[in-house]
Amino acid sequence: MVKIGKRKEGYLQEEKAVQYLKKRGYRILQRNFYSRYGEIDIIARDKEYLVFIEVKYRKSERGGHPVEAVDVRKQGRICKTAQWFLKRYGYNQETPCRFDVVAILGDDVNLLRNAFEYQC
Repeated sequence: MVKIGKRKEGYLQEEKAVQYLKKRGYRILQRNFYSRYGEIDIIARDKEYLVFIEVKYRKSERGGHPVEAVDVRKQGRICKTAQWFLKRYGYNQETPCRFDVVAILGDDVNLLRNAFEYQC
C-alpha cells in the first residue's frame, strides 16, 4: 500500500468532490478561497444559489463521520469567510446562498445540501 501525504490526499478528495458536484449540475466558480477568517473549499453555482461547500474526508468512521467535523465553530468560520467573499465580489444581500457539505467516507461520496444555516 502506497502512503501519500495529507495535503495530496486532501487535494485528491477535493478533486473527487468537484467531479461529483459537476455531474450534479454545479458550476464551480472558485476553489480554496481564503480570508483572514478561514477557507472555503469550493464555491459554486447551483441554479440560482451561490453555494459555499466544505469537503470532509475520512478513510473510515473510526475517527467519526466526516460531517461531524463540520462543527459549530467551523460553520462560523465558513460563514464569516462567505460574508467576506460576498462583499469582495460585490454580491448584494438578495443573493440566495446555501452551505453544503460533501462528505467522503472511504470511496462513498455524499452531498448534504443546506447542511447548516448562516450564523454570523
